Amino acid sequence: MTEITLQGNKINTNGEAPKVGEEAPDFLLVDSELNNVTLSAYKDKYIVLNIIPSLDTPVCQKSTKIFNERIAAMTDVVVLAVSADLPFAMKRFCTSENINSVIPLSMMRSRNFAKDYGVLLVDGPLSGITARAVIVIDKNNKIIHSELVSEIANEPNYDDALNCMS
Repeated sequence: MTEITLQGNKINTNGEAPKVGEEAPDFLLVDSELNNVTLSAYKDKYIVLNIIPSLDTPVCQKSTKIFNERIAAMTDVVVLAVSADLPFAMKRFCTSENINSVIPLSMMRSRNFAKDYGVLLVDGPLSGITARAVIVIDKNNKIIHSELVSEIANEPNYDDALNCMS
């Protein structure tokens, strides 16, 4: 378990986020067309996992918009916004906000992604969804950046996440 906070109140994840140098766990997530998506769908690209509690919150919306802007010109990078939100809601947000460079993916069919990446909240009011984290995976499926944001209400460090790919 890892202890983080939600507006200063202590809560816990189910484990620890993957460490730099480790192999990225495979995953099964759902895209906006209700198709299953796995890690191998993004081979030969850097993958930025923008793991968020919900696109219905201002900080999650802001981080998704910032990643969308910052990676728009990068051809070998994909940002995946992963949450427990339904694919329809995620697609609606991305469409209304002109988010074109971030792919929204849902954990609607399984919480294994959150468990395997150590970000499943196991207590507190958000129990059952994810903590805020950014994991960057290189083209060989190795973790090259891992940040579990210690306070859910805070934004991740965008520069650290994006600069590790250069």
